[in-house]
Amino acid sequence: MSHPVSRPDRPDHEHPWAMQLVIQRDKQHPANHIDVLEAAASAVVGLLDDPRTTSVDGAWAEAVAHWRAGWIRKVARRAENKRWDDVQALDGVTVASGSAAVRAFVPGPVAPLPPQLKKLQVGGTELPRLHASTQDDAVVTIELNPDVELSTGKAAAQVGHAGQLAYERLIASADDDAHARAVLESWRADEFRVRVQVPTPDQWAQADHPVRVVDAGLTEIAQETETARAFW
Repeated sequence: MSHPVSRPDRPDHEHPWAMQLVIQRDKQHPANHIDVLEAAASAVVGLLDDPRTTSVDGAWAEAVAHWRAGWIRKVARRAENKRWDDVQALDGVTVASGSAAVRAFVPGPVAPLPPQLKKLQVGGTELPRLHASTQDDAVVTIELNPDVELSTGKAAAQVGHAGQLAYERLIASADDDAHARAVLESWRADEFRVRVQVPTPDQWAQADHPVRVVDAGLTEIAQETETARAFW
């Protein structure tokens, strides 16, 4: 199950690539849904801002650039116990937020996958919705469409998209816009922490935020739908 975002100026690759997101699952002490989403967004942005991505000769630069040239497809999976430990050996960035931990991996072809990822299930990523965000002072806020029901895995992909698009927008503006530069610097200093919230339908209808995520409508959602927004 993949979660692509289509961008009109970037048609998808003939052989799709994806960024894999792995959610740590503990059956005895399941993570809070919103904590998972916040960890996912921060992990995605942390990988994009890592020197191994941003340096011209960085070990991850070529793979990330190829993936970003098409749809920014993300796939959320779950791992427990040894399987969670095993995936730490693959290139990526792990972020913990509250009760949750998520690892974002350097993008690659949808198939074949490394054995450690291939064996992980995409289903079963629904986690309990125990409480709202506790990240009250985060630099960037991501909102989810209150009229769309998403599993934890699907929502993690959507907030990952929103975090990525917010980062890309700030990077593109930072040289000429002092405010964007200050926001980016503050966000980076805060290790790209985000707040994820669900507004009321009226608030969603009235809001005008700089980043909008439109899902391509291939999984869980029947048609192209705006799923998330980001602002700072």
